[in-house]
Amino acid sequence: MSEEYNKALHTRLVSMRRELHEHPELSFQEFETTKKIRRWLEEENIAILDTPKLETGVVAEIKGREEGPVIALRADIDALPIQEQTGLPFASKTEGTMHACGHDFHTASIIGTAILLNRRKKELKGTVRFIFQPAEEIAAGARMVIEAGGLDGVSAIFGMHNKPDLPVGTIGLKEGALMASVDRFEILVRGKGGHAGIPNNSIDPIAAAGQIVSGLQSVVSRNISSLQNAVVSITRIQGGSSWNVIPDQVGMEGTVRTFQKEAREAVPKHMERMAEGIAAGFGAQAEFRWFPYLPSVQNDGRFLRAASEAATRLGYQTVPAEQSPGGEDFALYQENIPGFFVWMGTSGTEEWHHPAFTLDEEALIVAARYFAELAVIALETVK
Repeated sequence: MSEEYNKALHTRLVSMRRELHEHPELSFQEFETTKKIRRWLEEENIAILDTPKLETGVVAEIKGREEGPVIALRADIDALPIQEQTGLPFASKTEGTMHACGHDFHTASIIGTAILLNRRKKELKGTVRFIFQPAEEIAAGARMVIEAGGLDGVSAIFGMHNKPDLPVGTIGLKEGALMASVDRFEILVRGKGGHAGIPNNSIDPIAAAGQIVSGLQSVVSRNISSLQNAVVSITRIQGGSSWNVIPDQVGMEGTVRTFQKEAREAVPKHMERMAEGIAAGFGAQAEFRWFPYLPSVQNDGRFLRAASEAATRLGYQTVPAEQSPGGEDFALYQENIPGFFVWMGTSGTEEWHHPAFTLDEEALIVAARYFAELAVIALETVK
């Protein structure tokens, strides 16, 4: 494509991104966002697939001249319940809702990719499917897309997340674990309530809970291999209702982040044993509950070369991607088919989910061109 065309496309993508940014919608409420995406794709005569099970979100396709595999490119479209504090002229007009994670950037970029690939159909040795996914922020959208048949016939899937700490034109690549699995736990410590001045006649669940909090920190340092990664965070403790009464029970909850399947399986077993043992030492009881949420993002190494080559062809820089303890429901796609997820540099000022989150819009055309090139190469790579 000529430099003039790229500049014109970039201008269009900026306009799209700003329109999305001004009118953010929360998970599974992206009705107007869905209409806009459909309109922009239809203007380019890009085929939109029938997905009646999806109330929000769009699945579209571009078929190449040659028969071949189907690969998918995914963008998430939902916003967050955050009051924007950027002061931008196109700041959110919806009170308490903001694109503070850059999903507006992802959406506009992949629409740009679709526009570019639609002009390069003759180069495509197969089909490229575009998944504009709802509800990533609540880790429910990918499941809905899969249940709606969004992955039917797809051999591999690719996606990205903007990375504020990487400069525009830089792409972070890594095979293996990139983002952490996300799980939640609850612990209920049952004791025996009584008078705070006569603790010997009670079984104090607060004292037991305090020791459990301390003990759980040793799960990572003493039960998980130093070659693996894990984080155990207790984020809520609740118990008692009066200054002079020992309560009957204390509840706590938190999250565990891991990158390896082995660590994810081992951590809850050690946590449960630790909690029950410490509670028993106080004469109390601990009930441990584990709630699996998301697996980790695991990049298939077979696509590392394709991901790197796409950047090289366009003159973009690649760097080793740093792992993130954040979660991503892109991982659910990767449980079904091979996939690869990249960091896209955006020269941002704040991290994800910050009310003053911004990014450099020059990254829009970078991302659009990169994924177009990657799609062409990936169709030749997929077996």
